[in-house]
Amino acid sequence: MRLSELGELGLLAELERRGLAERIEDDAAELEPGLVVTQDSLVEGVHFRFDLLSWRELGFRAAAVNISDLAASGARPEALLVSLGLPGETDLDDVLAFYAGIAEAGVAVRGGDTTEAASVFAAVTAIGRAERVPGRSGARPGDVLVVTGPLGAAGAAFREGRFVRPPSRVEEGVELARDAHAMLDLSDGLARDAEHIAARSECRLTIELEQVPLAPGATHEDLGFGEDYELLAATPDPREFTVIGRCEPGSGVKIRLEGRPVALSGWEHFRLREAR
Repeated sequence: MRLSELGELGLLAELERRGLAERIEDDAAELEPGLVVTQDSLVEGVHFRFDLLSWRELGFRAAAVNISDLAASGARPEALLVSLGLPGETDLDDVLAFYAGIAEAGVAVRGGDTTEAASVFAAVTAIGRAERVPGRSGARPGDVLVVTGPLGAAGAAFREGRFVRPPSRVEEGVELARDAHAMLDLSDGLARDAEHIAARSECRLTIELEQVPLAPGATHEDLGFGEDYELLAATPDPREFTVIGRCEPGSGVKIRLEGRPVALSGWEHFRLREAR
């Protein structure tokens, strides 16, 4: 079977089934109590294009998407390890701008690797510490679903030929992690990411689209683009965060707009051919 048929999620499930990976269902790995590690990669032509963002913006983005995974685990970041692949003709000033962008995220680079490559890629490992890691598998009927900010900004920006900076939700993640039964960051689209919680928690998530806050210029269709990097949490206590739905007995994700069923798209690697 080809990866284009299996998809990213199918690949991960197959690795687990064969005993080649374990406990890989969450945004980050808790290696020991309180020690949280995550890694994300950005590949030219798949995750970014230099006609839409600068080297400095790429550096910030490479750091921010990993810090977002820590935030979804209720962790504060402590260090980054950066592996960077570059063509030999890359200008030094561009590389320095990349690392300057990482520095803007406010977390120190403590190591990594550089290598020659046919096109640019960046793989960042982020290390943090948390008092409690909610994971994705604890949502239960009676929980409400909350988000930490407006959605759709990334999709709206891409339609205009640009990227937006991912937000930092570390403090919000730490606050939600005190009580949340499940939490993740919205990187693959609202519906697709909600499915992760529903599947791992074995409950149904119902989302009311009219309650979802939209970023300026965004439409409900932009919710399927992903890359918003706000947090979605199933929690008994919504605090000051916006409630967009609830957890119920059952399975899957039900999305409605003023009572009518709505289908939203999402992002999954290997299944989609077009680069963003």
